[in-house]
Amino acid sequence: MGGSRNQVNKAHKTRFASKASRHEHKTSLKAKSTITKDHNGKEPELLECSVTKCYEIKTCSYFERERASSGSTSSPVLLFFWLSAAVNLNSLAEEILSLLSKDSSSALSSTVASSEYKLRTTVLKAPHGDLLSCIEMAKVADLIAFVASSSFSCEESTSDYIDSFGSQCLSVFRSLGLPSTAVLIRDLPDEMKRRHDMKKLCISSLVSEFPEDCKFYPADTTDELHKFMWLFKEQRLSVPHWLKSAGLSHGSKDSGDSEKCTLLLTGYLRGRNLSVNQLVHVSGAGDYQLCKIEILKDPYPLNARKETDIMDSDDISDEVVRCLVPDPLKQEPLLVENVPDPLAGEQTWPTEAEIAEADKHHEQKKLRTRTLPRGTSEYQAAWIVDDTDEEDFDSGDDEADGMVLDERGSDFPGQKNTNDYDLSDDNASLNLRDSDEETDVDSVMMDGENLTREQLVNEIQKLKKEHADDEEFPDEVDTPIDIPARKRFAKYRGLKSFRTSSWDPKESLPQDYARIFAFDNFARTQKHVLSKALEMEQVDRDDCVPANSYTKLYIKEVPSGVASKLCISSKTMPVIACGLLQHESKMSVLHFSIKKLDTYTEPIKSKEELVFHVGFRQFIARPIYSTDSMNSNKHKMERFLHAGRFSMASVYAPISFPPLPLIAFKYAEGDVAPSVAAVGSLRSIDPDRIILKKIILTGYPQRVSKLKASVRYMFHNPEDVKWFKPVEVFSKCGRRGRVKEPVGTHGAMKCLFNGVLQQHDTVCMSLYKRAYPRWPDHCFPLSNS
Repeated sequence: MGGSRNQVNKAHKTRFASKASRHEHKTSLKAKSTITKDHNGKEPELLECSVTKCYEIKTCSYFERERASSGSTSSPVLLFFWLSAAVNLNSLAEEILSLLSKDSSSALSSTVASSEYKLRTTVLKAPHGDLLSCIEMAKVADLIAFVASSSFSCEESTSDYIDSFGSQCLSVFRSLGLPSTAVLIRDLPDEMKRRHDMKKLCISSLVSEFPEDCKFYPADTTDELHKFMWLFKEQRLSVPHWLKSAGLSHGSKDSGDSEKCTLLLTGYLRGRNLSVNQLVHVSGAGDYQLCKIEILKDPYPLNARKETDIMDSDDISDEVVRCLVPDPLKQEPLLVENVPDPLAGEQTWPTEAEIAEADKHHEQKKLRTRTLPRGTSEYQAAWIVDDTDEEDFDSGDDEADGMVLDERGSDFPGQKNTNDYDLSDDNASLNLRDSDEETDVDSVMMDGENLTREQLVNEIQKLKKEHADDEEFPDEVDTPIDIPARKRFAKYRGLKSFRTSSWDPKESLPQDYARIFAFDNFARTQKHVLSKALEMEQVDRDDCVPANSYTKLYIKEVPSGVASKLCISSKTMPVIACGLLQHESKMSVLHFSIKKLDTYTEPIKSKEELVFHVGFRQFIARPIYSTDSMNSNKHKMERFLHAGRFSMASVYAPISFPPLPLIAFKYAEGDVAPSVAAVGSLRSIDPDRIILKKIILTGYPQRVSKLKASVRYMFHNPEDVKWFKPVEVFSKCGRRGRVKEPVGTHGAMKCLFNGVLQQHDTVCMSLYKRAYPRWPDHCFPLSNS
């Protein structure tokens, strides 16, 4: 009767149901597409075309990467790095070069093209004891072949076959990011059984020091080296992501006149394409513009016919295939610092709209009814302040999160001379300098050439004592006796809550902030810049040099002294030049996540000069260190970089796009080689990051009566007590309270607490001031005259 409306119950599942019936409700993806799509329409065809196109794009990009990493167009760099001083790299490099090149004359060059292996490679040898050269070579290497000697044994290091300097270099390489690695084992015995056992023993000792995909090869005979080279040729090389964002050249030549000259760099362009309109950074020398790029004929081709043609030519370097000249309208300008307008903050003549608004406000003020004494004139009424205004002012002053600094300067006599008093540190020592330099932690060791050996030792001991005191008594300072505290700590203020109290990031900025650049949305800017760089890779442009080309860069307006240093250093190590993305030459405030090395024992004080190696770039910075508070927009400054934990280092430096690795070097006095002090990575670029320097003033209870206590030695005059009255006080045993009034004429004060104060307790007051990094005297290591 009901027809199709009859109730249909679900069939009962039995254990005798077939597998097909149990999976009958499931539909394959192919059947779903058949059911949902209309065969008469174009959707299935469009779907098939999009899938095919996506597959073709992925396949083409894969083969492009394969061609770039291997084949006749690539120029991989093979770096031989010793693990101990007992290894002889010269003999190993000569054997490899003779194996690759059948011609004895070409074997003298570090770059060799082998028609047998279908491989063109550059062989570099890391110098023992020169840490900076080793790091620069590791940055350009596609494969690092660590060479170990089976006959060497070292008990001081973590491994029996790695000495102390090799272990230090290996830890630095890990921080930078290791490319493809391999380990060559030399000096194995000739007897097969002993050779096999010694090889296993060496591998078991070294395997924990290298990545999992690292392979170990014996490298004593020609056959073993032949096997290693074939595997190197077939291996797909992997490099860290930041190595793919720059082009590199090797070798240098200087030409020009007295002060400025044109620097010539000749070598293979690696990584990405380079535009002639881009800026380039020469490692250690700075950022510069290009005046010309010449694409030269490859001096080491794999094709035998091309090789014959080149040998017939007289001068290879003069064969220019293509020349690129920058376009003045498209060339990236070399902007380093923002030029502030000194009249930007001056008062200007009011506009007509502002005058009309002021007249309107004046008329509304006249219409407002006020209760005035009988006989008061209009002129007298203008000087009478309403009670409501006074109450609002007083209540706002009490609830201003302990704001103790009053800019009016007439509350206390003699306050106009506040800038005449200053201390370089928060100790009791007096230094008569301008108050703008109060946050500077000047070390006498900066002027070490004027100190004797005994004075230098005393300064080092004093610095170590300050470091120990900072760990034992953090933030505690003594109130000076001869200077009023309201003048000594005029820039400090109290906070009701470090986490929730507000602090304007644009308030009272230093003059150096007018020289930097800031972004409204840095993440959006980074995405836009990287997309433009990717577009330059994918589109063939007339102003770009393709990767793996043999080029000559003409870098203009390089100081002659810097170019001479580069010419000298190019004889022992490669000169690196990398292309800069948009905005990367401009100065801003960079924040690094940094950790002090456990092997570095000397204290690292805030604002001390360090050399930062960030990716391919080197620059000098004077950072301040702070904590990384996750639940607050304010961060506490640290006077020293403490070992065993990460801190944030904030510096004035050229803009770079994270993530990038960081190696921080510290130079000692004299001609001593720099030491690796800390490692880390670039976290963010944010000039509005608030770093607060905290000090704690301490006092001691004199008399205690229930919740009241008389505290002395925190201040030394009653005016200071009145000045800091809005700030809360607390005790080390957990009591909290407030200042009620001064007592006597020697700075004692009466305080109220939320509990009974113990006689042995200490009363504290926390004050805060925003801290900023110090602008470096010179930005780049080679630019230091």
